[in-house]
Amino acid sequence: MPTDRSIAALPIAVLGGLLPFLRPYRLRIAAAVLALLVAAALVLLLGQGVRQLIDHGFAGGSPDQLNGAALAVFALVAALACATTLRFYLVSWLGERVAADLRRAAFDRLLTLSPAFYETARTGELLSRLNADTSLLQSLIGSAISQWLRGVIILAGAVVMLLATSTKLTLVVLAVIPLVVVPLVLFGRREKRASRAAQDRVADLGAQAEEVLNALRTVQAFVHEELDRAAFAARVQRSVEAALTRVRIRSLLILIVILLGFGAITLSLWLGGIEVLAGRMTAGQLSAFVFYAIVLATSLSGISELWGELQRAAGAAERLLELLAERPTIAVPAYPVPLPRASRGTVAFDRVSFAYPARPTPPALRDFDLQVQAGETVALVGPSGAGKTTVFQLLLRFYDPQSGRIRLDGVDLAAADPADIRGRIGLVPQDPVIFSADVWSNIRYGRPGASDAELRAAARAAACDFVEALPQGYDTFLGEKGVRLSGGQRQRIAIARAILRDAPLLLLDEATSALDAESERDVQQAISRLSSGRTTLVIAHRLATVRRAGRIVVLADGAVVATGTHDSLVRENGLYARLAALQFDDRRQPAAGA
Repeated sequence: MPTDRSIAALPIAVLGGLLPFLRPYRLRIAAAVLALLVAAALVLLLGQGVRQLIDHGFAGGSPDQLNGAALAVFALVAALACATTLRFYLVSWLGERVAADLRRAAFDRLLTLSPAFYETARTGELLSRLNADTSLLQSLIGSAISQWLRGVIILAGAVVMLLATSTKLTLVVLAVIPLVVVPLVLFGRREKRASRAAQDRVADLGAQAEEVLNALRTVQAFVHEELDRAAFAARVQRSVEAALTRVRIRSLLILIVILLGFGAITLSLWLGGIEVLAGRMTAGQLSAFVFYAIVLATSLSGISELWGELQRAAGAAERLLELLAERPTIAVPAYPVPLPRASRGTVAFDRVSFAYPARPTPPALRDFDLQVQAGETVALVGPSGAGKTTVFQLLLRFYDPQSGRIRLDGVDLAAADPADIRGRIGLVPQDPVIFSADVWSNIRYGRPGASDAELRAAARAAACDFVEALPQGYDTFLGEKGVRLSGGQRQRIAIARAILRDAPLLLLDEATSALDAESERDVQQAISRLSSGRTTLVIAHRLATVRRAGRIVVLADGAVVATGTHDSLVRENGLYARLAALQFDDRRQPAAGA
């Protein structure tokens, strides 16, 4: 989170963190700055054109002089239009490119962050940074900042031209500038804080809306709509209040700038009229002076408004830069140890202790030991919270243990590249993820380079016969999170994905929990074929699914309390026997069925 010091920082300093994203486009930036300088110079020259048009065109009484002055002014206007158009195109192009780079960099960073980060982060708030904040910066880079710089340059040029036209009147106008700059800085800091608060409230809205919509069936099942409406309405009100706080600050700033700026013009016009009547100034000089005074006032007004945009963008930049500054807790070692080219799938846990960062007590694993040989099938059994899923999380190196070592094929996971580790593991989670795509894409997620024939074979092995009955077969769009499939169908798609991966180590987390008896039998046969010659770790609460395992490891409170086969563990009359008794009367299940 940002500190008070960062909140109070000038927006230009905060936006300096975006320089790495601007550097690749420095030639475009140089061209845009050149076009901006030319456009600013032409605006200032227009004042002299107006002076010439009045003093030598109107007052000269010569049609030729009038025509020449008018053509000169038109030429300036045409050149100004071209320079402004070029500037607009270049900075708009720059805004689009930098915003795209920022979105890509932010998304890339999100993909690298460890699961520990997402234990406390809110997805809606992260999406707000990815979308709303980058859109703000796109508007800034593609428009506001160039207009702000143009206003500053024209402001400085207008002061010079005012001094050249009438020093006396210029001093009157300049006396007002400090009265504008002071509130600009003071109100600007307050607006930046208010902008950051408003952006955070919008992120809160996104987070709540995403959470509720993702759980819409649960919301409606519990008739929770009214409460969720009220909660969302309260957040909307807080968002509006935060936004209106920023609007009030900015409105007051605009009021001050316009009153003082155009008040100074009115005063200078009155004093200039006296000078013209006294013969100390020509009508053309007064016209030019008024032109520059209007340009100065307009620039001040524009700068004050754009200063608010800079403050908002600075808040967005802070939020994005915070995200980009996040570092994954699980990183690739500087010199990763390569895993053996011919993977055997052996697994070893040596006195591993681990607690999740978001819930350090009680620990998920305590002095956990487990040795799994190549090709062995081991089932992890125990009550909820015993640490079974944590074993999988650590094997996938989503987390590192606080103590102890985990080895895959003899290599310490902490010394290996996480991508190399995960590339050797096939996973079927308890709650399978189905992407908003067709069947091809969902199964091929296991191995993107697989052929259609290999994919169909994996689907058949996972008992995905239902695919042929879908409206477009393998081309059927499965809906968001696979909403068009049943729970069992989603699980079979996930199993097909793991089969297609063809990894030496399989992790099956309740792989058949959502299947009916007939489908479970088919999938168990597929898993048996798949497990042949591979190391397989199985988590199951339904003990009937693990009776064929070569070894069953019983966990309780993060530690191994028993190891053996189904029959031997039942004879011990320990925790496993009690769990088995809850699910079926073991005395009526002959050992031959194991």
